[in-house]
Amino acid sequence: MYKITDLYDLDHTLAREYLSRFTYPWEALRGIKEMILALGPTLGEDYEAREPQVWVHKTAKVFPTAYLGAPCIIGPNTEVRHCAFIRGSALVGADCVVGNSVELKNVILFDHVQTPHYNYVGDSILGYYSHMGAGSITSNVKSDKQLVVVHDGTEQMETGLKKFGAMLGDYVEVGCNAVCNPGTVIGRHSNIYPTSCVRGVVPACSIWKDNGVVVEKTEKKKEER
Repeated sequence: MYKITDLYDLDHTLAREYLSRFTYPWEALRGIKEMILALGPTLGEDYEAREPQVWVHKTAKVFPTAYLGAPCIIGPNTEVRHCAFIRGSALVGADCVVGNSVELKNVILFDHVQTPHYNYVGDSILGYYSHMGAGSITSNVKSDKQLVVVHDGTEQMETGLKKFGAMLGDYVEVGCNAVCNPGTVIGRHSNIYPTSCVRGVVPACSIWKDNGVVVEKTEKKKEER
């Protein structure tokens, strides 16, 4: 339940062809920079190269105090608001919000992703219509600096990565001030309570409550909004 095909509808990202090469989403983290550098020059006249290796769609709104580090791609109708800090290696899809004081680094944001207030998103992939509440972050390095392992109950999957934040499936809702620890994978349509400290695999259509209690949703969230 944590393969790319389990988590994401690839019709909603420019990274579709790239991601389809892999089985698990974290396998794609190492090559995001190279993927953007190859994709950028092919985007056509609807995108402007505002800086070397920085491609911004003509309908996107980038506020004056935002920083766009190379390489990055900003998609149609996306807002990059005041004091946003895109450090580089960021593919941001269509109709997204990168809010005030948000920092992005080595990420793929599918279409309609919202990171609106004071979020840090590093070495992560956020699926279609996923949303991070104010102050929620992806922690991408373990405190002991060891390689990240994905934990699913008694099962452990070695990733070989020192930097790996979170994989948010389509329609995931992360509550305010929640922390997604290194190697967190959240299945489609799942919700995370505010101020939670999340780790491991959260099944699809679930709610992560206080103290790591996970319950199944009674109704699946609708695909259409």
